[in-house]
Amino acid sequence: MDLGIAGRTALVCGASKGLGYGCAQALVREGVNVVIVARGAEALQAAAKSLRETAAAAGGVTPGVKHVAADITTAEGRAAVFAEQKDFDIVVTNAGGPPPGDFRDWDRKAWVAALDANMLTPIELIKATVDGMAERGYGRIVNITSSSVKAPIDILGLSNGARSGLTGFVAGVARSSIAARGVTINNLLPGAFDTDRLRHSMEVGARKSGRTVDAMRESRENGIPARRFGTAAEFGEVCAFLCSMQATYLTGQNILLDGGAYPGTY
Repeated sequence: MDLGIAGRTALVCGASKGLGYGCAQALVREGVNVVIVARGAEALQAAAKSLRETAAAAGGVTPGVKHVAADITTAEGRAAVFAEQKDFDIVVTNAGGPPPGDFRDWDRKAWVAALDANMLTPIELIKATVDGMAERGYGRIVNITSSSVKAPIDILGLSNGARSGLTGFVAGVARSSIAARGVTINNLLPGAFDTDRLRHSMEVGARKSGRTVDAMRESRENGIPARRFGTAAEFGEVCAFLCSMQATYLTGQNILLDGGAYPGTY
């Protein structure tokens, strides 16, 4: 299927690896010019090189790939991105989740950091780009959030709170006047995906429980109806579809990708 977005320009955050990289890769395959941003310069450069190879292999007009090593959760980081590229047709927001723990141990500083990264930064990016998208008559904003928005996890209270705040904000702004001007905003909610973050959490869990990492992995996968973890590539393909011309009538939604793990009807 031709998604009809070749030649568009996208900003993809947290794109040096994992789910952000998967989204950038899928967009590049569709002929989208991308600006990728992440804090680690070395990993980001490697990702940019790989994306250029993906673009060349896809054939057709080769899209451009730019990279900005910056912390998108800061005003300075966002300024560096917009100095590189002013206008975007597509924005994929993404930032690492806050650490797990007991809510009794979190002070105001911890809460503000979580809100800055997982609620306020996406809102700032939406604010900076949505009016230009509306003026041009096309825009796609996809926020990578978490399955915990649908099924909160007790030890991830910082994430539950911050991401739920973003979800409420998006529910309103996606249905504002921009919806009639070709701009959609949706959230992608990942469950368990085979990323460095998940592997690290399993290693930590294995050390604490005395089990092997393989045993931890098997246990986690057996709890998912699909009996496996998701891949960054398939996550990226769903993201690319949400950015497509075919998804024009889809906005203000929370798309859950978890292999069927969420047990609810709605």
